Amino acid sequence: MTESLLTLNAGSSSIKVALFAAGGDGDALPAARWSGQADGLGTGLKARLRVRDAAGRTLHDAALDGDRRSHQGALAALLEWHAQQGGGDRIAAVGHRIVHGGVNFVAPVRIDDAVLAELAALEPLAPLHQPHNLAGVRAAMKAFDGVPQVACFDTAFHSTQTEVNRRFALPRALHDAGVRRYGFHGLSYESIVAQFTRLAPGLAGKRVIVAHLGNGASMCAMAQGRSVATTMSFSPLDGLTMGTRCGHLDAAVVLYLMRSHGMSAEQVETLLFRESGLLGLSGVSSDMRELEASAAPEAAEAIAHFIEQVVQNMGSLAAALRGVDAVIFTGGIGENASALRERILEECDWLGVHVDAAANGAGHARLTTPESPVSAWMLRTDEEAVIARHTAQVLRTGG
Repeated sequence: MTESLLTLNAGSSSIKVALFAAGGDGDALPAARWSGQADGLGTGLKARLRVRDAAGRTLHDAALDGDRRSHQGALAALLEWHAQQGGGDRIAAVGHRIVHGGVNFVAPVRIDDAVLAELAALEPLAPLHQPHNLAGVRAAMKAFDGVPQVACFDTAFHSTQTEVNRRFALPRALHDAGVRRYGFHGLSYESIVAQFTRLAPGLAGKRVIVAHLGNGASMCAMAQGRSVATTMSFSPLDGLTMGTRCGHLDAAVVLYLMRSHGMSAEQVETLLFRESGLLGLSGVSSDMRELEASAAPEAAEAIAHFIEQVVQNMGSLAAALRGVDAVIFTGGIGENASALRERILEECDWLGVHVDAAANGAGHARLTTPESPVSAWMLRTDEEAVIARHTAQVLRTGG
């Protein structure tokens, strides 16, 4: 019987599932046998489940209606589709994307009840993600009784940062209690490092800025493939303008809202995580595709705000690296919104990034001219492959 690894990646508006062979050397990123995605969850968009094989051929495509439009319902639909396939595969382990690992989890770990309880305690720090991540764990435990479950953390990639970059200017006791900069999207960044090392080994170990732009968005400054600084900090709320999240915000705004507007902590959380960002700015949508198609001036203003935040943070991260050699775009927006990429690159011309409009429009890997002092690239993130690699390593080592 063939042994396989299943990966679950539950995001703020989507769930991704992929099936991998259980073998492999553990170093190279593995290729999925098939991958599925349910998107449009918890939004005004139509929810849909699609499954494709390794060649990109569609195996399943269906709308998600009723309670199937929730994260839990979509996950159930994915698991049901897998169960109907048969084929003799035995799931040897399930690997999960877990957004927040807190202070204690800086490497993949096998999940038991104690680990699950500790991760649940971190839910207030990532309310759009952690509950969905853990719901996926519980559903997989039920669906695959006795099969090892492995947690892979978005925060772990940033554990290489210096103490200076991880600290807030708060009393040291608060830092020791866990109030610090964690950083997120680490599995995506790890995927990009692996891909870029193969694509451009001469650049991969130099000073690189990666922009993971999607419904959730962040940027990371890397040196020698390791995180030096990143835009998200204590939670996935900080940094860039996002789909429904506000990004960087003066902390005094929260105090003002609570004292002068009588808002509760729960109301402020809902405002900042679910009603702000592109949605709040535009009043139209949290989806960049809908904003680009809209004639509303507020939609154009929201896009401009997003671009400006990326450009400003590009300068900040270049300063953290004391220079930059390459810029990489990834994520749903970074991979697909060529016009937006071009506007960002044009605004970064001062940094030595000279965009090749034709290459960018065609979606080539390299987006800049051969003479550009700083090269720019577009790579498609593969968080699932990183999760599968980590899961295989945990199985081998018995972690």
